[in-house]
Amino acid sequence: MGNTDAKSKPALGFLTVLDHPQYGLFGGYLVLTTAGRPLEFHCTAPIKPNRAQEILYGPTLSAFLYGEQIGQTLLSQASAQPLVVCTDCEPALATREFVQTPLVLVLPTGGEIEQGRGKGDSPRPTFGRCPPERPDQPSVGARCFAQMGTVTFSPAQNGPRLVAFQLGRNRLALPQRAEEDRRLIGERLAEWAESFDLAEPFQRIREALEEAQQAVR
Repeated sequence: MGNTDAKSKPALGFLTVLDHPQYGLFGGYLVLTTAGRPLEFHCTAPIKPNRAQEILYGPTLSAFLYGEQIGQTLLSQASAQPLVVCTDCEPALATREFVQTPLVLVLPTGGEIEQGRGKGDSPRPTFGRCPPERPDQPSVGARCFAQMGTVTFSPAQNGPRLVAFQLGRNRLALPQRAEEDRRLIGERLAEWAESFDLAEPFQRIREALEEAQQAVR
């Protein structure tokens, strides 16, 4: 996929992180045209924090791993400048600190934020999606059931409070302080908000990462 295509077409970015019980975190970043066709795909080698990092970073570990180590690395590798970057992993919102493009959390269609394995992933035991930082930490889904309109809720980890909102057929969320990003996202996605399912590309990334993992075994 050439750089000319990547730079000339309106594009959307999709960032996710998968957790492998043995190898650690794998990041994947897919750039699509607004027609849903791929322009670029990038992935990371597995990242697994050591015990010293877990102790020293404490509650900021997820933001460091998902945002700085994975999200920043993947987005810096891409040639295309997307209109918006979407993620289905709440800790990956920390990537926004390192990029100029608005970054938004895509909520499941039913409105409830899910932790652990994604929908339809039960036959694929290899990876889990965006696990809670601690097993005793309740998931966001246990505390927030999105409703029509705007809802403010607390994240699963020690992150900023998030605001959920509807844009076309998609249910999205942003940190409460990111009001300017919400305006930009509304403007930039207005043309495709009803026709583009922003949750669908994450399944493509998960399957691509699983295939890559199988290939190196």
